[in-house]
Amino acid sequence: MNILIIGSGGREHTFAWKVKQSTRCTGLFVAPGNSGTEAIATNLNIAVTDFEAIKNAVIQNNIELVVVGPEDPLVQGIHDFFLQDEEIKHVAVIGPQKAAAELEGSKEFAKEFMMRHNIPTAAYESFTKENVEDGYKFLETLKPPYVLKADGLAAGKGVLILNDLEEAKSELKSMLVDAKFGEASTKVVIEEFLDGIELSCFVLTDGKDYKILPTAKDYKRIGEGDTGLNTGGMGAISPVPFATKAFLDRIENEVVKPTVEGLKKDNLPYVGFIFIGLIKVGDDPKVIEYNVRMGDPETEVVLPRLKTDLVEVFQAMANQTLSEVSINIDERAATTVMLVSGGYPETYEKGKEIIGVEKITDSIAFHAGAIEKDGKVITSGGRVMAITSYGNTYQEAIKKSYQSIERLHFDKMNYRKDIGFDL
Repeated sequence: MNILIIGSGGREHTFAWKVKQSTRCTGLFVAPGNSGTEAIATNLNIAVTDFEAIKNAVIQNNIELVVVGPEDPLVQGIHDFFLQDEEIKHVAVIGPQKAAAELEGSKEFAKEFMMRHNIPTAAYESFTKENVEDGYKFLETLKPPYVLKADGLAAGKGVLILNDLEEAKSELKSMLVDAKFGEASTKVVIEEFLDGIELSCFVLTDGKDYKILPTAKDYKRIGEGDTGLNTGGMGAISPVPFATKAFLDRIENEVVKPTVEGLKKDNLPYVGFIFIGLIKVGDDPKVIEYNVRMGDPETEVVLPRLKTDLVEVFQAMANQTLSEVSINIDERAATTVMLVSGGYPETYEKGKEIIGVEKITDSIAFHAGAIEKDGKVITSGGRVMAITSYGNTYQEAIKKSYQSIERLHFDKMNYRKDIGFDL
C-alpha cells in the first residue's frame, strides 16, 4: 500500500524509517518531510495544515493510509476532513478526530476529562482575563512552585513553573492580559505542583482496545542538570529503569484503562496514539498532560524498540482489530541525544551545513530540523538531529550516542551531555 506521513521532524523521520521496513509498504510519501525522509521516501512540499493540498496528494498518489505526526492538523480536524469528503473518506487516518484531539488542544478540556473519569492528576483551576484577580487569589492558596499552563497549543513552550508568588502573578497577567502566548493563553490553567520524577507512557488505540508501547523518559530543559528554558526535548531513554512491573500495572489500571474507557463513554472517536505524560509522586502515578500523538524525541527511542511490523499495527488500528495483533518489543535499551542550533530555544541561525552524517555507523541519525539543499544537508530548525543508539543497558546505549556525536559537526552545534544522569 502507498502511505503518507504528515510532518517534518525527527518523529516523522523515525516513522518513515520504521514504515519503510514493512513488506506491506510499496510507496512512501512524507509531507513536507526533511533531509532524512528524502533519502528513504518521496517528500511533498505541503504544509501540515493545508488539507486541500493533502487531499490532492492522496488522490494523485493513490494513498491508502495517512499517519499524522504533529498535533496541529489533528486539533484542526484533519481526520474529520477525510471522513467528510466522499473522494477520500475510504483512506485510513491514524490520529484522533477533532473532538478527541481537544485532549491536547485544551488543557482545561483534558483536566475536566480526568476529573470526570477519576484519573489521578494535580488539583487545578482555570482563568481568563475577565477573572484574572481570582487567579491571583488562587495562587495565594497554593504552595510554591506555581504551575501556569496556557490552555491552547503553544509548541511545547506554554508551561511556566515559578517559585516566587509575585512573579507568578505577573506572568499570569502577561499570559492572560498581554497575550504572551497569543491565542493559546486566552485561558490559563493554574495547577498544584507535583514533586516527583517524570516519564511518558504511549498507548495505541483503535477506539475499542488498546496496546501499550514501551515507556520513555525525555529531558525538556536546555541545560545540564535540568536547568534553563524548556525545549521541545533534548534527549530520551527507553525503557525507564524506575518503572517496575508493579508501577506499570498501576499505570495501566489507574490511567490507561480509564482513559480509553472515558473516550468511549464520552463518545470521542479515537484511532491513534495517546501520549500520557506522567509523574511518579511517591509510588503513585499522576497524569501531567495528554498529547494526541507520539512525543518527540521519545518516538526516536520507542519505535526503534518495536519489533512488530508497524504497518500491520496501523492497519489493525484502522480496521478496529488491534486486539488481534501482538506487540513485540526489543529487550535492549534505546537512547537518543538531540543536537540543537546554538541559541535554541531562543533565537538561532539556520542554514548551517551538517558534516559527518555518513560517518555514523553505530547509531541511527534521525533528521529533524534539517533539509537538503544543493546536495548538502543544512540546518532548518532549532532541534536539528536525534542520535539514537541501542545497548544492553541505557548507559551502554548513551555512550554509543555520544561517541557517534563526536563524528558530527555544524556551526554552533549544542547538545546536553548528561542524558540519563538522574537515573
